[in-house]
Amino acid sequence: MTVVSSIEFRPAVPADAAVIKAIVRAAYAKWVPVIGREPFPMRADYDKALDEHQFELAIEDGRIVGLIETMAHDDHIWIENVAVAPEAQRRGIGRLLLDSAEQKAIEAGCRELRLLTNGAFETNVRLYRSHGYTIDREEPFMNGTTVYMSKRLAP
Repeated sequence: MTVVSSIEFRPAVPADAAVIKAIVRAAYAKWVPVIGREPFPMRADYDKALDEHQFELAIEDGRIVGLIETMAHDDHIWIENVAVAPEAQRRGIGRLLLDSAEQKAIEAGCRELRLLTNGAFETNVRLYRSHGYTIDREEPFMNGTTVYMSKRLAP
């Protein structure tokens, strides 16, 4: 894996909704045959989500190549979605997005990040585990398993 150092970050604005949706749909398309349906992020209303959640975009050469969608709670940051354009995957952009969320959590005084993923998305589970997330619980969901994960941050 080649880690990208030319990535810049910026918050999303409403005009980014169509590009966000396109990246999410492309990034999650590989999972459709694995689980037999579109994962929920592929069907989300990103115009609405941009009003309600925080989005940090990864920009390379002026082009959006990835995103992380979060929601702040009193005691933790919820990671709703991490997506990287297929042509930009396996270069460390997902890790950089997770690092960005951690930094924002620390700045906000939150000491924990939480997320869920589909257990069939094995590469995602491995990514989160390698980034310090632990599995809190697993629950059956739609003929599969939802994996709830979290990461405690040092004070």
